[in-house]
Amino acid sequence: MASSVGSVLLLAHVRDRGVVTAARALAQAGWRVGVGSPRRDGGLVGASRGVSRVHVVPRPTGDGQAFLAGVRSAQEQGAYDVVVGSGDDWMSALSHYRDALPLPVAHPPRSVVTAAMDKVELARLAERVGVGAPVTQTLTVGQDERLRPPVVVKNRSHWAPGQHRRHRIEALVCETEEQLRAHLASFGGDEDEPVLQEMVHGRLSALVGVMHEGRLTGRVAQVSPRLWPTPSGASARAVTVPLDLDLAARSEALLRELGWTGLVELQFLLGPDRVPRLIDLNGRFYGSLALGERARPGLVDASLRAAVGLPVPALPDGRVGVRYHWLPGDLRRAVRERRGGLPADVCSSLRWAVGAQHSLLRRDDPGPVLGLLAGRLVTDRGDDLPVSASAPAAPPRAPRSAREPA
Repeated sequence: MASSVGSVLLLAHVRDRGVVTAARALAQAGWRVGVGSPRRDGGLVGASRGVSRVHVVPRPTGDGQAFLAGVRSAQEQGAYDVVVGSGDDWMSALSHYRDALPLPVAHPPRSVVTAAMDKVELARLAERVGVGAPVTQTLTVGQDERLRPPVVVKNRSHWAPGQHRRHRIEALVCETEEQLRAHLASFGGDEDEPVLQEMVHGRLSALVGVMHEGRLTGRVAQVSPRLWPTPSGASARAVTVPLDLDLAARSEALLRELGWTGLVELQFLLGPDRVPRLIDLNGRFYGSLALGERARPGLVDASLRAAVGLPVPALPDGRVGVRYHWLPGDLRRAVRERRGGLPADVCSSLRWAVGAQHSLLRRDDPGPVLGLLAGRLVTDRGDDLPVSASAPAAPPRAPRSAREPA
C-alpha cells in the first residue's frame, strides 16, 4: 500500500461510474477516501473497497443549506483535507459555496467554473484561441439568424444557485421544427436557458490531462467508435490514439485563457472536414476516466496534489492503443443499432470487452458490479431519499490498497 498522502471527500451521485475510478486510483495512491452521497450506501462508489466511509450529503438544490449542512457534518465526522465534486452540479456548487465550507475545495474559482460550464461562453473562448467549435446560439438571436433543424439543443449550464431541478437536462438532437418547439417548452425553470448548437456529424474524441502551472500534463487522446445513447451519448467504447500536437497546444491555450486548473476532459467532434470542434469541457470525473488512468496512471492523484499544495509529479503523455469498454452501454447500443444484425453486434461488443479497461468491472474490487447486479440501484428515485443531513454516517471501513485492474 502506498504511504499516506492525505484524505479526500468525494461528492457523488448513485450511478456515477467515473467516481468509482477516482476512488480506486486515490486509494491506490495512498489517499484516505470518504464519499458524500444522497444515499446512505453511497451507490456504486460506496460499494468500492477504495472507500473508507460514506456520509449523507443532500444534492445542492434550493437555498443550498441542506447541502452545506451535509458537507459540514461529513467534515466533522471524517476530518478531510479536501473535497471534490463528481458531477457538474456538485463541482459548481462547491465552487459557489467554497467560502462557507470548512475545508478546501479542489476546483477552480467560481468565475472559472461558471465560464467553463457555460456552453455559449466556452464556444466564444474556443473561437478566440483558435479551437474549432460548433455555432452556438441563445434564443435571443433574430429569426433570420437562428439555426434550423436538425439542431442540438442543450441547457446553457447544468447548475445554478437556487435551482430545484434534480436531474440535468441532457442534450437532444431535434430533427424537425415540431420536435424543437416541444423540447424548448420543457425548459420551464428560471435557472434553465436553452441554447441551439450546430449539428456536427463526426466521431467523438477527447483530450484529457491535468492543467498545472499553465501547462497541460499527462495528456491522453482518445476516440470513441461506439456511443450510448446512440448517436450522441457517452463513450461505450474508446481507444487511446496519438496526440494531435497542434490541437493539444491550442487546447492548452484555451485552458490557460480560461484559468482552469486540475483534471480536465475536452470533448471534440471530428467531422468530414477533419476539423475538431469543441463540444464540451468536463472538469469532473467523467465516465471513461478508467481509460485515462490506465493509459496515464496518476491523473486523479496529481489533480488533488495540486489542490492541496503537495508536490505534483511529472506526468508524461499517456500510452497509445489502450482500450476502454462500458459493456452495459455497448450492449444496449447493440440492441438499438444492430450493426450487421443483432447477434453480430453483440458478439462484436463481447470481443471488445476482452482486454479492455472497464469503468466498473475489476476482479480485486467487485463491490460496485455486485451491487448493481443485486438491484441496489434499480431506480434513480433512490438517489434522493428523504434523509437528514445530520443522520449518522455509514460505519467506517478500512481502506484496501487497489491492485492492477483485472
